[in-house]
Amino acid sequence: MDPDNEVDYDMSPYLIRYKSGRVHHLMGTGRVDAGTDAATGVTSRDVVIDVGTGLAARLHIPSDVLGTSTKLPVLVYFHGGAFAVNSAFSTQYFRFLNALVSAARAVAVSVDFRLAPEHPLPAAYDDAWAALGWAVATASCARASSEQEPWAWLAEHGDPARLFVAGDSTGGNIAHNVAMRAGRRSGLPGGERIEGMVLLHPYFCGKELVPPSEGAEPRRRRSLETEERWWAFVCAERYGIDHPFINPVAMPATEWVSLGCRRAMVTVAELDRMRDRGRRYVEALRASTWAGDEAVLYEDQGERHVFFLSSSDDSGKTKQMIAAIASFMASSNAQALLLGPSSERSLGCDAKL
Repeated sequence: MDPDNEVDYDMSPYLIRYKSGRVHHLMGTGRVDAGTDAATGVTSRDVVIDVGTGLAARLHIPSDVLGTSTKLPVLVYFHGGAFAVNSAFSTQYFRFLNALVSAARAVAVSVDFRLAPEHPLPAAYDDAWAALGWAVATASCARASSEQEPWAWLAEHGDPARLFVAGDSTGGNIAHNVAMRAGRRSGLPGGERIEGMVLLHPYFCGKELVPPSEGAEPRRRRSLETEERWWAFVCAERYGIDHPFINPVAMPATEWVSLGCRRAMVTVAELDRMRDRGRRYVEALRASTWAGDEAVLYEDQGERHVFFLSSSDDSGKTKQMIAAIASFMASSNAQALLLGPSSERSLGCDAKL
Protein backbone atom coordinates (compact mmCIF):
# COMPACT_ATOMS: atom_id res chain seq x y z
CA MET A 1 0.00 0.00 0.00
CA ASP A 2 1.16 3.52 -0.78
CA PRO A 3 2.41 5.00 2.55
CA ASP A 4 1.01 8.35 1.46
CA ASN A 5 -2.47 6.81 1.68
CA GLU A 6 -1.93 4.40 4.59
CA VAL A 7 -3.25 5.81 7.85
CA ASP A 8 -0.78 5.99 10.72
CA TYR A 9 -2.90 7.99 13.17
CA ASP A 10 -6.57 8.89 12.85
CA MET A 11 -7.83 11.52 15.27
CA SER A 12 -10.97 12.65 13.52
CA PRO A 13 -12.44 15.23 13.53
CA TYR A 14 -9.09 16.99 13.97
CA LEU A 15 -6.64 15.36 11.59
CA ILE A 16 -5.28 12.21 9.97
CA ARG A 17 -1.58 11.44 9.70
CA TYR A 18 -0.37 9.00 7.06
CA LYS A 19 2.63 6.70 7.27
CA SER A 20 4.51 8.87 4.79
CA GLY A 21 4.34 11.68 7.34
CA ARG A 22 1.72 13.62 5.42
CA VAL A 23 -0.87 15.27 7.67
CA HIS A 24 -4.40 16.05 6.53
CA HIS A 25 -6.04 18.64 8.78
CA LEU A 26 -9.80 18.10 8.79
CA MET A 27 -10.89 21.33 10.45
CA GLY A 28 -9.71 24.80 11.39
CA THR A 29 -8.03 25.52 8.07
CA GLY A 30 -10.31 28.34 6.91
CA ARG A 31 -9.11 31.92 6.93
CA VAL A 32 -10.83 35.29 6.92
CA ASP A 33 -9.04 38.46 5.83
CA ALA A 34 -8.16 41.15 8.33
CA GLY A 35 -10.03 44.43 8.12
CA THR A 36 -12.60 46.60 9.83
CA ASP A 37 -15.56 44.90 11.48
CA ALA A 38 -18.58 47.17 11.27
CA ALA A 39 -20.44 45.29 14.02
CA THR A 40 -17.81 45.99 16.69
CA GLY A 41 -15.89 48.97 15.35
CA VAL A 42 -12.65 46.97 15.61
CA THR A 43 -10.06 46.85 12.87
CA SER A 44 -7.31 44.31 12.35
CA ARG A 45 -4.12 43.68 10.40
CA ASP A 46 -1.61 40.84 10.19
CA VAL A 47 2.04 40.89 11.13
CA VAL A 48 4.93 38.45 10.75
CA ILE A 49 6.92 38.14 13.97
CA ASP A 50 9.57 35.62 12.91
CA VAL A 51 10.14 34.85 9.24
CA GLY A 52 12.30 31.85 10.12
CA THR A 53 9.63 29.95 12.05
CA GLY A 54 6.59 31.48 10.38
CA LEU A 55 5.39 32.91 13.71
CA ALA A 56 2.73 35.51 12.98
CA ALA A 57 -0.15 37.35 14.64
CA ARG A 58 -3.28 39.31 13.94
CA LEU A 59 -3.54 42.69 15.68
CA HIS A 60 -7.01 43.89 16.72
CA ILE A 61 -7.69 47.46 17.89
CA PRO A 62 -10.73 49.73 18.33
CA SER A 63 -10.85 51.86 15.20
CA ASP A 64 -11.64 55.06 17.06
CA VAL A 65 -8.23 55.22 18.78
CA LEU A 66 -6.27 55.29 15.53
CA GLY A 67 -4.75 58.68 14.93
CA THR A 68 -4.97 59.58 18.63
CA SER A 69 -2.47 59.30 21.49
CA THR A 70 -4.68 56.86 23.43
CA LYS A 71 -2.87 54.01 25.17
CA LEU A 72 -4.66 50.68 25.71
CA PRO A 73 -3.98 47.46 27.63
CA VAL A 74 -2.10 44.83 25.62
CA LEU A 75 -3.83 41.45 25.37
CA VAL A 76 -1.74 38.57 23.99
CA TYR A 77 -4.17 35.82 23.01
CA PHE A 78 -3.59 32.14 22.15
CA HIS A 79 -6.24 30.24 20.20
CA GLY A 80 -7.47 26.76 21.04
CA GLY A 81 -7.62 23.70 18.84
CA ALA A 82 -6.00 20.74 20.63
CA PHE A 83 -2.52 22.13 19.77
CA ALA A 84 -3.12 20.86 16.22
CA VAL A 85 -5.87 22.84 14.45
CA ASN A 86 -7.25 26.37 14.07
CA SER A 87 -5.39 29.65 13.65
CA ALA A 88 -5.51 33.28 14.64
CA PHE A 89 -6.93 33.98 11.19
CA SER A 90 -10.03 31.78 11.40
CA THR A 91 -13.56 33.15 11.28
CA GLN A 92 -14.41 32.17 14.85
CA TYR A 93 -11.35 33.87 16.35
CA PHE A 94 -11.73 36.91 14.13
CA ARG A 95 -15.26 37.30 15.46
CA PHE A 96 -14.45 36.53 19.10
CA LEU A 97 -11.35 38.75 19.31
CA ASN A 98 -13.23 41.65 17.72
CA ALA A 99 -15.98 41.35 20.34
CA LEU A 100 -13.49 41.03 23.20
CA VAL A 101 -11.34 43.96 22.05
CA SER A 102 -14.42 46.14 21.62
CA ALA A 103 -15.59 45.44 25.18
CA ALA A 104 -12.19 45.50 26.88
CA ARG A 105 -10.86 48.52 24.98
CA ALA A 106 -7.54 46.81 24.39
CA VAL A 107 -5.12 46.14 21.57
CA ALA A 108 -4.90 42.39 21.04
CA VAL A 109 -2.10 40.30 19.62
CA SER A 110 -3.78 37.07 18.48
CA VAL A 111 -0.88 34.67 18.03
CA ASP A 112 -0.62 32.20 15.14
CA PHE A 113 1.82 29.62 16.51
CA ARG A 114 3.13 26.41 14.98
CA LEU A 115 0.88 23.37 15.26
CA ALA A 116 1.42 19.70 16.07
CA PRO A 117 2.13 17.12 14.84
CA GLU A 118 4.37 18.82 12.27
CA HIS A 119 5.77 20.91 15.11
CA PRO A 120 5.27 18.98 18.37
CA LEU A 121 5.31 20.64 21.75
CA PRO A 122 7.12 22.59 23.06
CA ALA A 123 7.05 24.45 19.72
CA ALA A 124 3.75 26.18 20.54
CA TYR A 125 5.06 27.19 23.98
CA ASP A 126 8.26 28.55 22.45
CA ASP A 127 6.33 30.51 19.82
CA ALA A 128 3.98 31.89 22.47
CA TRP A 129 6.92 33.05 24.56
CA ALA A 130 8.56 34.68 21.54
CA ALA A 131 5.31 36.43 20.61
CA LEU A 132 4.84 37.73 24.15
CA GLY A 133 8.38 39.12 24.22
CA TRP A 134 7.87 40.72 20.81
CA ALA A 135 4.57 42.30 21.91
CA VAL A 136 6.16 43.79 25.03
CA ALA A 137 9.21 45.09 23.15
CA THR A 138 7.05 46.59 20.39
CA ALA A 139 4.62 48.24 22.81
CA SER A 140 7.60 49.70 24.66
CA CYS A 141 8.80 51.59 21.57
CA ALA A 142 8.38 55.35 21.88
CA ARG A 143 6.57 55.45 18.57
CA ALA A 144 6.51 53.74 15.21
CA SER A 145 8.42 55.24 12.33
CA SER A 146 5.26 55.02 10.23
CA GLU A 147 1.62 54.17 10.83
CA GLN A 148 1.94 51.96 7.76
CA GLU A 149 4.28 49.56 9.55
CA PRO A 150 2.32 46.38 10.38
CA TRP A 151 3.25 46.62 14.06
CA ALA A 152 2.67 50.38 14.38
CA TRP A 153 -0.66 50.05 16.22
CA LEU A 154 1.05 48.22 19.05
CA ALA A 155 3.88 50.74 19.26
CA GLU A 156 1.54 53.73 19.15
CA HIS A 157 -1.29 52.47 21.35
CA GLY A 158 -0.08 49.53 23.46
CA ASP A 159 0.64 50.08 27.15
CA PRO A 160 3.09 47.36 28.29
CA ALA A 161 2.39 48.20 31.93
CA ARG A 162 -1.12 46.79 31.40
CA LEU A 163 -0.20 43.43 29.92
CA PHE A 164 -2.55 40.44 29.84
CA VAL A 165 -2.23 36.91 28.46
CA ALA A 166 -5.28 34.83 27.61
CA GLY A 167 -6.43 31.82 25.66
CA ASP A 168 -9.19 29.27 25.32
CA SER A 169 -8.94 25.49 25.70
CA THR A 170 -5.39 24.51 24.71
CA GLY A 171 -4.74 28.22 24.27
CA GLY A 172 -5.51 28.59 27.98
CA ASN A 173 -2.95 25.88 28.64
CA ILE A 174 -0.44 27.87 26.60
CA ALA A 175 -1.25 31.10 28.48
CA HIS A 176 -0.64 29.34 31.81
CA ASN A 177 2.69 27.92 30.65
CA VAL A 178 3.81 31.28 29.26
CA ALA A 179 3.01 32.91 32.62
CA MET A 180 5.01 30.17 34.38
CA ARG A 181 7.97 30.82 32.08
CA ALA A 182 7.72 34.56 32.72
CA GLY A 183 7.95 33.97 36.46
CA ARG A 184 10.86 31.55 36.19
CA ARG A 185 12.77 33.92 33.94
CA SER A 186 12.17 36.92 36.20
CA GLY A 187 10.01 38.89 33.85
CA LEU A 188 9.93 40.21 30.30
CA PRO A 189 11.86 42.76 28.21
CA GLY A 190 12.24 46.08 29.95
CA GLY A 191 11.33 44.53 33.30
CA GLU A 192 7.63 44.41 32.39
CA ARG A 193 5.32 42.01 34.22
CA ILE A 194 2.09 40.29 33.31
CA GLU A 195 -0.74 42.11 35.04
CA GLY A 196 -3.35 39.44 34.45
CA MET A 197 -3.96 36.00 33.00
CA VAL A 198 -7.33 34.83 31.64
CA LEU A 199 -7.87 31.11 31.02
CA LEU A 200 -11.09 30.33 29.15
CA HIS A 201 -12.16 26.69 29.61
CA PRO A 202 -8.47 25.71 29.91
CA TYR A 203 -7.26 22.31 28.74
CA PHE A 204 -5.54 20.38 31.53
CA CYS A 205 -5.41 16.67 32.19
CA GLY A 206 -3.77 14.05 34.45
CA LYS A 207 -3.91 10.42 35.53
CA GLU A 208 -6.19 11.16 38.48
CA LEU A 209 -9.87 11.40 37.63
CA VAL A 210 -11.34 14.75 38.67
CA PRO A 211 -13.48 14.56 40.70
CA PRO A 212 -11.96 11.31 42.07
CA SER A 213 -13.66 8.12 40.91
CA GLU A 214 -15.97 6.43 43.41
CA GLY A 215 -16.08 3.15 41.51
CA ALA A 216 -15.75 1.68 38.06
CA GLU A 217 -16.26 4.41 35.46
CA PRO A 218 -15.27 2.80 32.14
CA ARG A 219 -16.42 5.74 30.03
CA ARG A 220 -14.32 8.23 31.97
CA ARG A 221 -11.35 5.87 31.91
CA ARG A 222 -11.64 5.51 28.14
CA SER A 223 -11.81 9.29 27.84
CA LEU A 224 -8.62 9.60 29.89
CA GLU A 225 -6.91 7.01 27.70
CA THR A 226 -7.88 9.04 24.63
CA GLU A 227 -6.53 12.24 26.19
CA GLU A 228 -3.29 10.50 27.15
CA ARG A 229 -2.88 9.15 23.63
CA TRP A 230 -3.53 12.59 22.13
CA TRP A 231 -1.12 14.33 24.51
CA ALA A 232 1.63 11.82 23.61
CA PHE A 233 0.90 12.54 19.95
CA VAL A 234 1.11 16.35 20.12
CA CYS A 235 4.27 16.33 22.24
CA ALA A 236 5.93 13.42 20.38
CA GLU A 237 5.95 11.44 23.65
CA ARG A 238 8.35 13.90 25.28
CA TYR A 239 6.21 14.47 28.38
CA GLY A 240 3.93 12.29 30.46
CA ILE A 241 0.28 13.05 31.20
CA ASP A 242 1.20 14.31 34.69
CA HIS A 243 3.91 16.68 33.47
CA PRO A 244 3.31 20.24 34.77
CA PHE A 245 2.73 21.39 31.18
CA ILE A 246 -0.55 19.46 31.09
CA ASN A 247 -1.26 18.85 34.80
CA PRO A 248 -0.23 21.94 36.78
CA VAL A 249 -2.17 20.89 39.88
CA ALA A 250 0.34 18.04 40.25
CA MET A 251 3.01 20.64 41.04
CA PRO A 252 4.00 21.12 44.68
CA ALA A 253 2.25 24.15 46.18
CA THR A 254 5.62 25.91 46.37
CA GLU A 255 6.05 25.76 42.58
CA TRP A 256 3.14 28.12 42.00
CA VAL A 257 5.33 30.98 43.16
CA SER A 258 6.68 30.94 39.59
CA LEU A 259 3.33 31.90 38.06
CA GLY A 260 4.37 35.29 36.73
CA CYS A 261 1.15 37.28 36.82
CA ARG A 262 -0.44 39.51 39.45
CA ARG A 263 -4.05 38.43 38.88
CA ALA A 264 -5.75 35.38 37.38
CA MET A 265 -9.20 34.62 36.03
CA VAL A 266 -10.44 31.17 35.00
CA THR A 267 -13.75 30.57 33.25
CA VAL A 268 -15.49 27.19 33.12
CA ALA A 269 -18.79 25.82 31.82
CA GLU A 270 -21.16 23.49 33.65
CA LEU A 271 -21.41 20.90 30.86
CA ASP A 272 -17.72 20.97 29.91
CA ARG A 273 -15.71 17.86 30.82
CA MET A 274 -12.82 20.25 31.56
CA ARG A 275 -14.85 22.13 34.19
CA ASP A 276 -13.63 20.27 37.26
CA ARG A 277 -9.99 20.59 36.26
CA GLY A 278 -10.51 24.33 35.83
CA ARG A 279 -12.05 24.49 39.28
CA ARG A 280 -9.20 22.42 40.72
CA TYR A 281 -6.70 24.81 39.10
CA VAL A 282 -8.19 27.79 40.92
CA GLU A 283 -8.31 25.88 44.21
CA ALA A 284 -4.65 24.88 43.87
CA LEU A 285 -3.65 28.43 42.98
CA ARG A 286 -5.46 29.91 45.98
CA ALA A 287 -3.89 27.33 48.33
CA SER A 288 -0.37 27.78 46.97
CA THR A 289 2.56 30.11 47.60
CA TRP A 290 1.66 32.21 44.56
CA ALA A 291 2.23 35.86 45.39
CA GLY A 292 -0.59 37.17 43.19
CA ASP A 293 -3.45 39.31 44.42
CA GLU A 294 -6.54 37.43 43.24
CA ALA A 295 -7.75 34.27 41.54
CA VAL A 296 -11.25 34.61 40.07
CA LEU A 297 -13.47 31.72 38.99
CA TYR A 298 -16.34 32.41 36.58
CA GLU A 299 -18.81 29.65 35.64
CA ASP A 300 -21.53 29.54 33.02
CA GLN A 301 -24.44 27.24 33.75
CA GLY A 302 -25.92 25.01 31.06
CA GLU A 303 -23.09 25.57 28.57
CA ARG A 304 -20.47 23.37 26.93
CA HIS A 305 -16.80 23.71 26.05
CA VAL A 306 -15.90 27.02 24.33
CA PHE A 307 -19.55 27.75 23.54
CA PHE A 308 -18.58 31.41 23.09
CA LEU A 309 -16.85 30.61 19.81
CA SER A 310 -20.11 29.50 18.23
CA SER A 311 -21.87 31.92 15.93
CA SER A 312 -25.18 30.37 17.03
CA ASP A 313 -24.87 31.51 20.66
CA ASP A 314 -27.80 33.88 21.11
CA SER A 315 -28.32 33.36 24.85
CA GLY A 316 -26.43 36.49 25.81
CA LYS A 317 -23.99 34.42 27.88
CA THR A 318 -21.11 35.14 25.52
CA LYS A 319 -21.65 38.87 25.97
CA GLN A 320 -21.87 38.42 29.75
CA MET A 321 -18.62 36.46 29.83
CA ILE A 322 -16.86 39.00 27.64
CA ALA A 323 -18.13 41.78 29.92
CA ALA A 324 -16.71 39.91 32.92
CA ILE A 325 -13.32 39.60 31.24
CA ALA A 326 -13.37 43.30 30.35
CA SER A 327 -14.19 44.15 33.97
CA PHE A 328 -11.36 41.93 35.18
CA MET A 329 -8.93 43.67 32.87
CA ALA A 330 -10.12 47.11 33.96
CA SER A 331 -10.25 46.38 37.69
CA SER A 332 -7.61 46.00 40.38
CA ASN A 333 -10.14 44.72 42.89
CA ALA A 334 -11.90 41.37 42.45
CA GLN A 335 -14.84 42.55 44.54
CA ALA A 336 -15.58 45.18 41.92
CA LEU A 337 -16.09 42.60 39.19
CA LEU A 338 -19.58 42.16 37.83
CA LEU A 339 -19.53 38.40 37.34
CA GLY A 340 -23.20 37.52 37.34
CA PRO A 341 -25.23 35.09 39.43
CA SER A 342 -23.54 31.90 38.22
CA SER A 343 -20.00 32.91 39.13
CA GLU A 344 -17.72 32.57 42.08
CA ARG A 345 -15.50 35.38 43.28
CA SER A 346 -12.08 35.41 44.85
CA LEU A 347 -11.54 37.81 47.74
CA GLY A 348 -8.38 37.45 48.58
CA CYS A 349 12.59 50.56 20.58
CA ASP A 350 12.69 49.28 17.28
CA ALA A 351 10.52 46.37 16.29
CA LYS A 352 12.34 44.26 13.72
CA LEU A 353 10.33 41.81 11.63
